[in-house]
Amino acid sequence: MSNVSTSVRLAVATLGTPRIGPRRELKTALESFWAGKIDETALLATAAELRAANWARQKARGISVIPSNDFSLYDHVLDTSVMVGAIPEIYGWTGGSVPLATYFAMARGSEGEGEACAHGHVHHHHGVSAQEMTKWFDTNYHYMVPEFKKGQTFAVSSTKPIDEYKEAKALGYQTRPVLLGPVTFLKLGKSKDASLDALSLLDGLLPVYIEVLKRLAAEGAEWVQIDEPCLVLDLDDAARQALRHTYDVFAKAVPQIKIMLATYFGDLGDNRDTAVSLPVAGLHIDLVRGADQFAVVVAKAPKNLTLSLGVIDGRNIWRANLPTLLNKLEPVVTALGHERVQIAPSCSMLHVPIDLDAETALDTDVKEWLAFSLQKMDELSVLGRALAGQRDEVADRIAASKTAAAKRKESSKIHNRAVTERMSGITDQMRRRHSPFDVRAGVQHKQFGLPLFPTTTIGSFPQTADVRKARAAHAKGTLKDADYDQFLKEETARAVRWQEEIGLDVLVHGEFERNDMVQYFGEQLSGFAFTKHGWVQSYGSRYVRPPILFGDVSRPKPMTVDWWRYAQSLTKRPMKAMLTGPVTILNWSFVRDDIPRSEACRQIALAIRDEVVDLEKEGARMIQIDEAALREGLPLRRSQWQHYLDWAVEGFRLCSSGVADETQIHTHMCYSEFNDIIDAIGAMDADVISIETSRSKMELLDAFKTYHYPNEIGPGVYDIHSPRVPEVGEMKHLLVLARQRLSDAQLWINPDCGLKTRKWDEVRPALVNMVAAARELRAQA
Repeated sequence: MSNVSTSVRLAVATLGTPRIGPRRELKTALESFWAGKIDETALLATAAELRAANWARQKARGISVIPSNDFSLYDHVLDTSVMVGAIPEIYGWTGGSVPLATYFAMARGSEGEGEACAHGHVHHHHGVSAQEMTKWFDTNYHYMVPEFKKGQTFAVSSTKPIDEYKEAKALGYQTRPVLLGPVTFLKLGKSKDASLDALSLLDGLLPVYIEVLKRLAAEGAEWVQIDEPCLVLDLDDAARQALRHTYDVFAKAVPQIKIMLATYFGDLGDNRDTAVSLPVAGLHIDLVRGADQFAVVVAKAPKNLTLSLGVIDGRNIWRANLPTLLNKLEPVVTALGHERVQIAPSCSMLHVPIDLDAETALDTDVKEWLAFSLQKMDELSVLGRALAGQRDEVADRIAASKTAAAKRKESSKIHNRAVTERMSGITDQMRRRHSPFDVRAGVQHKQFGLPLFPTTTIGSFPQTADVRKARAAHAKGTLKDADYDQFLKEETARAVRWQEEIGLDVLVHGEFERNDMVQYFGEQLSGFAFTKHGWVQSYGSRYVRPPILFGDVSRPKPMTVDWWRYAQSLTKRPMKAMLTGPVTILNWSFVRDDIPRSEACRQIALAIRDEVVDLEKEGARMIQIDEAALREGLPLRRSQWQHYLDWAVEGFRLCSSGVADETQIHTHMCYSEFNDIIDAIGAMDADVISIETSRSKMELLDAFKTYHYPNEIGPGVYDIHSPRVPEVGEMKHLLVLARQRLSDAQLWINPDCGLKTRKWDEVRPALVNMVAAARELRAQA
């Protein structure tokens, strides 16, 4: 038992919590607003209700350091761009407070002349594009990329951090406002001018932050959390100096504010000395992904520095082993003193679902091993009370944690001897195609006889209200299996006929039977569990329910063969079979933490390999294995890249190499910077890769040109994350840019990504225009 006085309190913090609401209230409100069903007042009222409920839940669970400004209508990086007035000219903003219409135009693009004119875009008769979107570090959350230019000026253009602090205070909550740090913000941005060093804009940006900090102090804020996750990246001396300069300026300009500098997603590594030397009141470190830094940071920390210890995993859903954590933390808390320690999650809990208690259908054993956002708050509270001398009062909770950890370790549901034996039988030949690409390409071109610039889509078509209604009715048992199957066949047949009518060269079946590109496969593989309400935000109003990979993986039976067979029977044109690759299934799941991720990936790869082989046996000669998330899993430190890329590429090759030369393997990758992993993409040896390129205006293809990528590529010619319908000329312009980087023989034409989230009245004209652009290009070639 701890000998610490029971009168001592230990601060327990959260760095941020899910925004979406327990029943996805934010999604409903946003999409109703975009559809014109509710007005701005109603949208903002829903947002305020969600914030109030979130603060109340945290207080009720014993959180003593509650954040504000961790909520966002779309994205916190976009919020920062708006706060500092980093609004590209195309959006027509001329100063002052940024309107919500401009905010959403930056996030989603504008749809047409009427909306564009409302923003002042009278010269853009067909709307404007959204800002570029990419992954938030190595998570599956997407942020809107800030855009900078030479001579960029900044000004306070949104008072959101102050407004939400005041809002919480009026409800009785003394919160710690959260800001994205200025150095990280600049490093996350980009410029069309390659010669611009974003950090050169720092001195112009800092006065905006100072003004915001002063306003927060004037309203009564004592602490402000400033997130600088760039501190876990490979930084040069200039970036480290920028951090020192920034916090020196803040310390002098706003001495009345205490700054909790938050780092997360990894180890500080060679930035450790910089971090502990900054003139801030507190430093948060991630002790889940950076466990090895614990002792060194504690030893190096100045005596006046409060340490926030991120010991509960903010990115995964496994229950913590509280006795193990307490044994590690108790001597540190005793040595440092309670006033210098805060207990926290490793990062914002934006990345985990809200409430495990809502999952009434989960396997009881699996559920006992899990903790969602609210349960993680309970774990933090237990740790805080135990470390403050109240261990006896929470002894039952600590014992239950120990029991759950032991049961999980010993459970027969986790381990499968047949999977272990198959893993030991993997050979090098299983990782290689029979012939090199140039040989395969000749065979495939002769077999398919496709025209120059063949057109296709990435795989999915709109999941309409009727599709979702039928799926829900089937799940509830009110729609019989046979009736649901017939409904799906009719949807598939309509999609195939329409593709033929508009002249697409390679067809897809539309994936109407699939709820999600990962969940659909996980539900048919062993070793996965699924939630009903375990939603997490991917971007904007796009939420996903990641599968829970808890045990060894195998494929009991074919998963997609019947649907491919049916779709191919409807047409004489090539029908792609559509699969999700092992790396993406892994990276878009909550993954078990009791074996290496590389081993879990190989298990999934063998299961997908079985599906590929069965599809080929059935007659499929084009098989797309999507690896949308391959780069997403790339470690943040370059020194760790090669190890990850080796096993990630191995996983793809293991699942794709069991076919003959005649079978064309496609893959799709989206919203990633490819330049730094182009060698690995080449090593995947897919016959055709389709990638997102429209928002970057084909800049991502520079990597393929420099590398002299030999295989075929489908650069996305329109942004499917925006409701805009681009004209033929716009797509042709992008294809002209693509032809400057790649040979005509390499080019396929397709959208950026799947079309599941779009509406048919957007998809139909967009794909018609895409086909027309391809035909015009062929005529000119």
